[in-house]
Amino acid sequence: MSHPHDKEDSCCSSKAHKHTHEHAHSHEDGDEHDHDHGGDPSAFKTYLPAIVTLVMLLTGIAFDNLFNLGAFKLIRPYWYILAYLPVGIPVLKEVWETFKAKEFFTEFSLMSIATIGAFAIGEYPEGVTVMLFYTIGELFQMAAVNRAKRNISALLDVRADIAHVFRNGKYENLNPEKVEIGETIQIKAGEKIPLDGELLSEKSSFNTAALTGESKPKTINKGENVLAGMLNIDSVVEIKVTKAFADSALSRILEMVQNATTRKAKTELFIRKFAKIYTPIVFFLALALVTIPILVLGNEYNFQTWLYRSLVFLVISCPCALVISIPLGYFGGIGAASANGILFKGSNFLDLITKLNTVVMDKTGTLTKGVFKVQKIESNIDEAEFLGYLVSVEAKSTHPIAKAIVEYYGEKEIHHAENIKEIAGMGLQGMVNGKEVLAGNTKLLDKFNIDYDKKINDFEESIVVLAVDGKYVGYALIADEIKEDAVDAVKNLHANGIKQVVMLSGDKISIVKKVAGILGIDSFYGDLLPEDKVNKLEEIKQNKQNVVAFVGDGINDTPVLAISDIGIAMGAMGSDAAIETADVVIQTDKPSKIVTAIKIGKATKSVVIQNIVLAFAVKALVLILGAGGVATMWEAVFADVGVAFLAILNAVRIQKMKF
Repeated sequence: MSHPHDKEDSCCSSKAHKHTHEHAHSHEDGDEHDHDHGGDPSAFKTYLPAIVTLVMLLTGIAFDNLFNLGAFKLIRPYWYILAYLPVGIPVLKEVWETFKAKEFFTEFSLMSIATIGAFAIGEYPEGVTVMLFYTIGELFQMAAVNRAKRNISALLDVRADIAHVFRNGKYENLNPEKVEIGETIQIKAGEKIPLDGELLSEKSSFNTAALTGESKPKTINKGENVLAGMLNIDSVVEIKVTKAFADSALSRILEMVQNATTRKAKTELFIRKFAKIYTPIVFFLALALVTIPILVLGNEYNFQTWLYRSLVFLVISCPCALVISIPLGYFGGIGAASANGILFKGSNFLDLITKLNTVVMDKTGTLTKGVFKVQKIESNIDEAEFLGYLVSVEAKSTHPIAKAIVEYYGEKEIHHAENIKEIAGMGLQGMVNGKEVLAGNTKLLDKFNIDYDKKINDFEESIVVLAVDGKYVGYALIADEIKEDAVDAVKNLHANGIKQVVMLSGDKISIVKKVAGILGIDSFYGDLLPEDKVNKLEEIKQNKQNVVAFVGDGINDTPVLAISDIGIAMGAMGSDAAIETADVVIQTDKPSKIVTAIKIGKATKSVVIQNIVLAFAVKALVLILGAGGVATMWEAVFADVGVAFLAILNAVRIQKMKF
């Protein structure tokens, strides 16, 4: 998806900035744009115009002040015009382009009028200096944008270009997009995984930093999932491809990151609208500064003096610092989050997460590992027969409990099941060897009016009950584990301004109560169907003071993620539907990263506010001084380019912060 340069951006940057802005989206088309400045901001030709102008300006000032040469005075205007052209022509071209687009009051036109006006009254060095400093500010901005993008664009480098696919009895090198689901690929030590799949080899260690931000290698065993973008750091492994290239976790991440910059924060949108109104007002105020004094001063009016003040006023008033540094601040926040394994789908969510006061969480896979183990089986039929029925219907399910049952069953043959259907929040129904089989929680048995031992409702562990042909035959006892960082996550949420942490779960209330007690959760609800979770969240949202985030990972969490103010999905174990619906994706599946996301949001907001206050305060002061004739063009340059430069440096700080 290609994003053309936004017209609203035309009032905030020079040609160099425009190209940088487009470069931020260049990978969306899968190719590189050919920039006027060579694309790479470190390339010599990027800086050549500014270097030429600087050398000529310093030479001219030296001849003006140190060498009293009559010959130089003859060529002085032409010398400074030549010095002006390398940095002035790109801006003058932008003036022409914006005029053609019927946008007359832009930063380009302000800078052009101010510098050409300075030439008209003989202030050649000042005219050149204003445009030079403006260009230098743009170069610093371009470098800052590229620094902010580094953590994001690094993701683009983790895609493997080649997949070693086993075809026709040998391994062939193919483009990952041409590999089909079910095929076997080989990854050598030191190579990146090109596609999502299931590990066929016994085990290997993988560097997952590109996806999760975690530097610690992760050991993955046979049968477990591996993701595109992981780096194999052990021995040669084989993987069975489970997803097409376009559907891989990495492709989804790249799409999310690339689209993130298109969803603007309210502050960012306000500043853009403000700049479009502010710029023409400034232009007419500058015009008034030249004309109104004629009526007041009469014969004492000096046109050159008041024109100079007007030009100073124009330079000071450029909205450059605001319109550049605020989007850069948000972009830096998205980059910092990416480096920490957190993906914000827009800068608007960076803003909104700072206002959170209520966090609602799913239990399984969010606060607990979602890695279940069968602890015990009780049945009134043969255990092998019991497992045969149970595994037959659970084999098609992707639920962690179903996977635990299949894993416990082992490699034995699974009976064929027919007409399997899911009964939401209760379990599964199907036909096995001509018999109707029900597998799920006790609510499923209640629905079909099947008698069972009510004592099993008192178990704190998860249970899966089984009924065959309308008769209860037993249960499997299954346990989950709480994630290592879950206790600290809840504690730190409270410490970071979250007044209420709520847990919603489809699990039995006894289990939910136990987990909530261990974690220090404020309120909890169990035995919930998917629609019950939606109702509970809507109930919480009825209090208009609540800004609510929901954190989940399963398909059944999708409706709740959609209606929350901020939906946060656990990306590593989470379902595709949850990841697509969420506004923020945590790649490590660590609940403690929710706190990190809040801290990054707050740091970003703080930097943006600092930049707004700095820009307005300095500009207001120098505008008053300029109108009164106290401030010269040099102070004007600082008020515009200097403040923009300071704001850019402040925005870049987000990238260096530790969260």
